[in-house]
Amino acid sequence: MNVKSKADSVWFTTKGQVVIPAWLRREFHIENGTRAVVQSTPEGILLKPVTAALIKRGRGIAKRKPDEKPFAKWWAEHKAEEIALEEAKYARCTGRSR
Repeated sequence: MNVKSKADSVWFTTKGQVVIPAWLRREFHIENGTRAVVQSTPEGILLKPVTAALIKRGRGIAKRKPDEKPFAKWWAEHKAEEIALEEAKYARCTGRSR
């Protein structure tokens, strides 16, 4: 992808909507219904379109190894650990223990 160093200006509506200039939509293959990830960065707002090409490049990036736990089990354990940490934090703050 040839990223141009060309700049353009846009306006935000009262709803926070903005129109991406046509030349950028063409360059990044943004079509009607394309989703995007919005992220805060030290430089400002970063908008990353999630296009078919991006999804195709990312396939297989998070594959699990055969000996790893199923995702559902891992997630349940993760959430239980998160809750335990929050309860311990609450107990420390209030002087209560369970």
